Amino acid sequence: MTESTAVQPEDVRIIRALQIAPRASFAAIATALGMTEGAVNRRYRRLRADGVVRVAGVVNPGALGQSRWLVRLRCRPGSVAAIADALAKRDDVNWVALSAAGCEITCATQSRTREQREDLLGQRLPRTAAVIDINAFAMLRQFLGGRGHYWSALHGTLSPEEEAALGSGRPPFTESPVVAREPLRLTHEDEKMLDALAADGRASLVDLATAAGLTPGRVSRRLDDLLRHRVVHIDVEIAAAALGYHARANLWLRVHPSAVKSAGRTLAQEPEIAFAAAVSGPWNLHAVAHCRDLDDLFEFTSERIGSLTGLQSMEVSPVLKLIKQAGTRLSNDRLVEPSGARARH
Repeated sequence: MTESTAVQPEDVRIIRALQIAPRASFAAIATALGMTEGAVNRRYRRLRADGVVRVAGVVNPGALGQSRWLVRLRCRPGSVAAIADALAKRDDVNWVALSAAGCEITCATQSRTREQREDLLGQRLPRTAAVIDINAFAMLRQFLGGRGHYWSALHGTLSPEEEAALGSGRPPFTESPVVAREPLRLTHEDEKMLDALAADGRASLVDLATAAGLTPGRVSRRLDDLLRHRVVHIDVEIAAAALGYHARANLWLRVHPSAVKSAGRTLAQEPEIAFAAAVSGPWNLHAVAHCRDLDDLFEFTSERIGSLTGLQSMEVSPVLKLIKQAGTRLSNDRLVEPSGARARH
């Protein structure tokens, strides 16, 4: 699949519309964009089949009372691929990337229980002989993430009127604590519904009701509750390379403590930044940047990030290979549908 034939301007408009209203019907998207429902349906199905876009429900463990961690592993040469693959297979690891000439793995944990997290960080990884060094950083405050992933590839794709027609009356993501002070408890029916959303974030209420053993009306009300309490968000995952963004990097920033909040909020406004959070450890801010190439990455980090107030030092770690993002595996820079997922909706 070549970039020039895979993604056309109308495709990008549909992707942007999904970011704004990920569960909107094809009819509603078509009306907002001035297209036919059939055209939206066909283009979405092709984009999804080609691994360019995927809509999925992503659970936020912080809403359930569990912390989130970023982990950097230095591995022995020749072992990194097997370790990265093993991490990517875990449900509680939702992001895995290779960097540092293929000797470093960066991953993000989404453990739903303390026991699950301690098993990974306290037992399995430290006991892996091929792991030379492990550093784990607790996320302290998230500034950008989830549906805040409005990076520059999609900037200006739709007119303000088109976005308003899709219901973009409020920002999709706002700065928030990582761990809720009053966590929610999930029911068995909730878990079944969330499993179905993880497979397809656009699954119909009838399909969700069937999975959960509830009526569509009860599922609709419960889903609204879970979305409002940020237990789950409907994420639109995009294969960045398909839109011409071939340079991805982890940014590790050391900022004066008094400037962490302001620097994090500034990062969240930069169109190249897909994720930004305050973290524990020697680097107190972590961000993920998408740029078209390494020269753009250099210009972005040296001019705009380099001028952040309070910045003391920065490490730019280009991603050599992205293995998993937001719970979705990648192969040859394309998203891989999980087994059993469908593209009907």
